[in-house]
Amino acid sequence: MIQPRAVAPKSVRPAEAAALLGVCRDTVYVLMRSGRLRSIKAGRARLIPLAAIDEFLSADEEFAA
Repeated sequence: MIQPRAVAPKSVRPAEAAALLGVCRDTVYVLMRSGRLRSIKAGRARLIPLAAIDEFLSADEEFAA
């Protein structure tokens, strides 16, 4: 029998993004509203591309330096 391949997600929901960033979910929504964290709307769901999380972290490192 053929085993299905596990596909790595390319985006996460705000609660998952909060866990990855180590902040609360409300902070993720504030970051999205301010434009500092890019997100997309898919139906009723708000999704944050993993690349957007990487961009946000890189921008914060540049800002702190």
